[in-house]
Amino acid sequence: MARATPPESRPAKTPARRRASPAAAKPDYLKKILTARVYDVAIESPLDAARSLSRRVGNTVWLKREDQQPVFSFKLRGAYNKMAHLSAEALAKGVICASAGNHAQGVALSAKKLGCRAVIVMPVTTPKLKIDAVAALGGEVVLHGESYSDAHTHALSLQAEQGLTFVHPFDDPDVIAGQGTIAMEILRQHEGPIDAIFVAIGGGGLISGVASYIKAVRPEIKVIGVQTRDSDAMVRSVRAGKRVTLTDVGLFSDGTAVKLVGEETFRITRELVDDFIIVDTDEVCAAIKDVFQDTRSILEPAGALGVAAIKQYVAQHKCKGQTLVAITCGANMNFDRLRFVAERAEFGEQREALFAVTIPEERGSFKRFCELVGPRAVTEFNYRISDAKVAHVFVGLAINKRDEADKIARNFVRHGFATVNLTDDELAKEHVRHLVGGRSALAADERLFRFVFPERPGALMRFLSSLHPDWNISLFHYRNQGADYGRILVGLQVPGKTAADRRAFKDFLEALAYPCVEESSNPVYQLFLR
Repeated sequence: MARATPPESRPAKTPARRRASPAAAKPDYLKKILTARVYDVAIESPLDAARSLSRRVGNTVWLKREDQQPVFSFKLRGAYNKMAHLSAEALAKGVICASAGNHAQGVALSAKKLGCRAVIVMPVTTPKLKIDAVAALGGEVVLHGESYSDAHTHALSLQAEQGLTFVHPFDDPDVIAGQGTIAMEILRQHEGPIDAIFVAIGGGGLISGVASYIKAVRPEIKVIGVQTRDSDAMVRSVRAGKRVTLTDVGLFSDGTAVKLVGEETFRITRELVDDFIIVDTDEVCAAIKDVFQDTRSILEPAGALGVAAIKQYVAQHKCKGQTLVAITCGANMNFDRLRFVAERAEFGEQREALFAVTIPEERGSFKRFCELVGPRAVTEFNYRISDAKVAHVFVGLAINKRDEADKIARNFVRHGFATVNLTDDELAKEHVRHLVGGRSALAADERLFRFVFPERPGALMRFLSSLHPDWNISLFHYRNQGADYGRILVGLQVPGKTAADRRAFKDFLEALAYPCVEESSNPVYQLFLR
């Protein structure tokens, strides 16, 4: 789990003498927010209690549900407010923006409402889901370039050529004011004490609007910005005292993947935001799961940053009984990313540990290792025979706290099994776990089976205890899928030259009574594993 940035590396707070006074800095934005035009297209999103998460963290957690907006994101607030303040002449000429996602949909919906033309420049790499969503709202989609930067440059060229008005995704006072209406709603919906509001930061438009309103009306409430470890342009900029351009940004939280924050958003954030928290991919995946468990809604990664930060904040500060608000700012999640989210959520929740364990390649050692695991749930087990003396296995185990992983590793070593803790190894988590295996010259007499095990303690030990002492496991693959049953692939070296051998193996399968299919003739097995 990523910790809050340690004191020595945290972005330094702006000294008091350099901070603009609230009275001098905010009247303009307070007025803009109070007079913003957003409700022609936006709803007043609910402020929902996250009851399950609140119980777990010992504090009252509220979710400001911007994921329930008509375009499943807060972005239409700022886009519409900007466009609603344009002159009739400017609206007649039309607007243009560059975006690969939520801002594009906000501009397209706003243009539809206002009856004006909207040109949306999107990178050619934009998922078809988002392109179709913009087109369905009436936006004229122009695909250009490999990145947002390419699309932005092209949008500016089209703006100049066609006399369109550029609608910036974050660095515009009207856009900032539109996003600030979220804070106005939070304070109206929750009149009691609020200790902190956690806000995702990409380019800074959302947090600038929220901080401008909160610090003008309820300055005692902390406004805490949240960024991912691989897209932390605002944190670095505040630390450096000037805007910093990132060379690359991580794309998992694509809604906050911004290389350079805005000039105005940097100024406001530096002056008004109380603190920052950095979260990693695993924490974000765990937060998506947390919100699903409380609301049965699925957030996009950017939408879950605030929830991930609350959990880290509570763990670091040991606070109890506080009231904490996370803005769930978007839910434009591609369905095919859910597999990755589910896989990584267990790490973010500190519920799974990974190990590379070396086991002597001798009779009974596999069973002895499983006995050492004891009642702890096995979440993954990958093994392929490859050496005559030792076996290298990739093991996942359920844990309750991250420090358990080191204790488990030490216990394995104490009992003669050399072990490497891979829980924080990105290569292991993303790739190696799927690559353990391959052909083996030692896999003579191997037969391959797919089994369905009941997902309950003791199922694996029952399987191992039923094996004949002359049979050897040459391949084993299992990964918990969250179902009531587990799918296991097993390679068994079973002598079958005599009728007695064949009968003994048939009796073993019948007594085990686990559904199974033999795959020894499967061409995939013959090509890659045999």
